[in-house]
Amino acid sequence: MTEEAVRSQGIWASLREAVGGSSQDFTRGSLNRAVYLLAIPMILEMAMESVFAVADAFFVSRLGADALATVGLAESMLTLVYGVALGLAMGTTAMVARRIGEKRPEAASVVAVQAVALAVVLSLVTGIPAFMYGGRLLALMGASPSIIAVGSGYTSILLGTNLVIMLLFVHNAIFRGAGDASFAMRALWFANLINLVLDPCLIFGLGPFPELGLTGAAIATTIGRGSGVLFQLWLLRSGRGRVKVERGAWRVRPDIMLRLLRLAATGAGQFLVATASWVVLIRIVSTFGSSAVAAYTLAVRIILFALLPAFGVSNAAATLVGQNLGAGEPRRAENSVWLTGLYTSIFLAGVMVLFLFFGEYLVRLFTTEPVLVAQASACLRVISYGYIFYAWGMVMIQAFNGAGDTVTPLWINLGCFWACEIPLAWFLSQHTSLGLTGVFWSVAFSEMLLAVISMAVFRRGTWKTRTV
Repeated sequence: MTEEAVRSQGIWASLREAVGGSSQDFTRGSLNRAVYLLAIPMILEMAMESVFAVADAFFVSRLGADALATVGLAESMLTLVYGVALGLAMGTTAMVARRIGEKRPEAASVVAVQAVALAVVLSLVTGIPAFMYGGRLLALMGASPSIIAVGSGYTSILLGTNLVIMLLFVHNAIFRGAGDASFAMRALWFANLINLVLDPCLIFGLGPFPELGLTGAAIATTIGRGSGVLFQLWLLRSGRGRVKVERGAWRVRPDIMLRLLRLAATGAGQFLVATASWVVLIRIVSTFGSSAVAAYTLAVRIILFALLPAFGVSNAAATLVGQNLGAGEPRRAENSVWLTGLYTSIFLAGVMVLFLFFGEYLVRLFTTEPVLVAQASACLRVISYGYIFYAWGMVMIQAFNGAGDTVTPLWINLGCFWACEIPLAWFLSQHTSLGLTGVFWSVAFSEMLLAVISMAVFRRGTWKTRTV
């Protein structure tokens, strides 16, 4: 067998290990291999999430404008749930990774139980009133009577059952922190595949299923996510991974819960600060007309789709930092971040080239309207100039979160998005000849600034002494 064949066989073997589940100790051995084994299932997990979002929108769009509007309004309200879930997931990943790095899997299982308990409490507090007053929530969002008539059931079910969203996030955070990224991937694939099958059946009444319209979409999504949660619970109980939740771990630990809540609060703040800044940018874009809003929205969707693999690679940094700090290997933790950043920047450099030379062709896959094509392709082109910086920014933020330092990224986000991006977008678009393009330049510049600040703070090394 030739040397090239041996190398190729090794790559495929590593790929099978990454997808099938690896027992690799990520505090020892090759960092290149560690990044590969963690990043591959995380990338595939993100890919399935993007397919799910596109397919879900495809089915609902067949029900008309009111149905699509309901989905948009409900999703905007779910942003708060996602923020809390992401914040709790950040804290969970950091604490579980640290315990695994310390070679204390039983302590990791105790953290996992506290995280699950918090998720249940937080979701019930918000879910019960949301289920009872779905129609009123739509009215508060400014929905028309026709939208309320069509979407009250959808909203009540989707918001009222946010328990499955919270648990899906938290369980996968446990798996990622433990280094069992393939488990997180399988759970999300399982949940989304069930949803994809049930969506058309319950929306349109295919075969023996009742035709439930938009409400059917909510039921399908909830069943899909619920199935994923049950699969996750089975994995946690089975002992197949690094964290096994046994009966002895089911005890309340207020000290751990308080630490998780502190991490979750600032972690959720990161997400909500970034999301709110995007809403303000949309408001600035809207001064240029509805076509500008449509073009910007389309470009952002293309950008997010292209960035998903980079998110998967950068997520590996959180696990590697947490576990190696737990193992007393801060230098290895730092090296893993620089290596992950290098790989992410190489990938996004390729995306930058794609958008610079083929951005217009990508936009034309979604629309042929000349104004939308021109504005959306300009957005892709300008924002892509900051992609290499953005790669380092997202990896550094994940590294801080993995170390349990969720406060630093919050302050960086506040400074870069609210003190820089928004004022700059307003000034460049309203008071210079750049017009709408000025908004795009503000995004590119603020992402560059975020990367530079994040790297400077990261090099100071204070995150290495963070205790969680």
